Amino acid sequence: MSDLRALRPVLPILIGASLMLTMSLGLRQSLGVFMPALTRDVGISVSQFTLAIAVQNLVWGFLQPLTGAWVVRIGYRPLMVSGGLLYVLGMMLLATAQGMLGVTLGAGIAIGASMACNGSAIAMAVAARPVPAAIRSTVLGVVSAAGSIGALIAAPIGQALSQEYGWRIGVAGFVVMALVIVPAAWFAGKVDALPLPPKVAGDTETRAHVVAVRALKHPPFAVMTLAYFVCGMQLVFLTTHLPSYLDNCGLDPMLSAQALGVIGGFNVLGSLFFGWAGGRHNKLLLLGGIYTLRSLGIAWYFLSAATPANTLIFAAIMGFLWLGVGPLVAGYIGETFGLRWQAMLGGVAFMTHQIGSFVGAFGGGLAYDTLGSYQLALQVGVSLGLAAGLVQMAFALSRPPKPPTLAPA
Repeated sequence: MSDLRALRPVLPILIGASLMLTMSLGLRQSLGVFMPALTRDVGISVSQFTLAIAVQNLVWGFLQPLTGAWVVRIGYRPLMVSGGLLYVLGMMLLATAQGMLGVTLGAGIAIGASMACNGSAIAMAVAARPVPAAIRSTVLGVVSAAGSIGALIAAPIGQALSQEYGWRIGVAGFVVMALVIVPAAWFAGKVDALPLPPKVAGDTETRAHVVAVRALKHPPFAVMTLAYFVCGMQLVFLTTHLPSYLDNCGLDPMLSAQALGVIGGFNVLGSLFFGWAGGRHNKLLLLGGIYTLRSLGIAWYFLSAATPANTLIFAAIMGFLWLGVGPLVAGYIGETFGLRWQAMLGGVAFMTHQIGSFVGAFGGGLAYDTLGSYQLALQVGVSLGLAAGLVQMAFALSRPPKPPTLAPA
């Protein structure tokens, strides 16, 4: 009870981080609803659109360790507010795009850079700092759950506006929603006023690249980081290509928005569950289970004939297994290496996630344009997912070596 009472003074920080994550994740996860109309209107192919999304993920991934290191120097608020403004600019560039250049600058570079300032790694680091260790995993699950609501809101709104007024008006609606990120980031930035944990005796090294190398030499962190590749590959493949797949199956275009909305809704349940479970069970073992179950779900759905019913069931399964990785990864890093470098180490792990996202987005589009179907992309995604999940679980059950000391928890 005392731990819960301790949350009252920091509620503005947690609410701000949750709202920032809600909008930043929800909007970019819903861009796929515009793909069929956008590609026809501006004269680009599916693989070109997915290349822009792949660029977004690479920019996000490679900037994430840098932004995680920058917050140690400049603080969270300047970084997150600047990222919010850049997000609005990216959506404006996409709404006015006339070809591949505008789509890449908006949906690719600008939104990717902004996500490195407002996405999961930063939001989770913000949420982890002000709460007691005993309830940290649960709080991270709540923040991740709140971050799941964005897709539940954004996808149906974007699809409805696009169908009624055209895809440009749909993206303009996203511009308006993106404006919420700026004040949310400002309130979350109150975390800068909280003191960092003091350094322990003998811990004099503060250079980010040395801290990252130390962490990567710790086998459990290295395995978790490599397995994270599969997480990004599977999820971005679905958010980018599921609308196109359903369109090819001749199903109602609104079904894709409904499916993304169901994913967002069940994200809430999954994030809460895995945040709670991560405080009681082996976080790395839970991660391996998520990857394995996701892969089995993908195999089941795409080997079946797509219908509205099984599409929504599949979306519910994927949603439950979606953002639950966030509190598990953030919680593992915080309890293993401490809070001082959590944002940066979360960014290091997330880089491989985004390389996987690049493969899922662009590789799926390239396979579709070349072969006329998603079969090869699905076979690769399921096979790698099962392998990563089983290896992650096997490694989690082994006795891990003692982690290096970077900073106190």
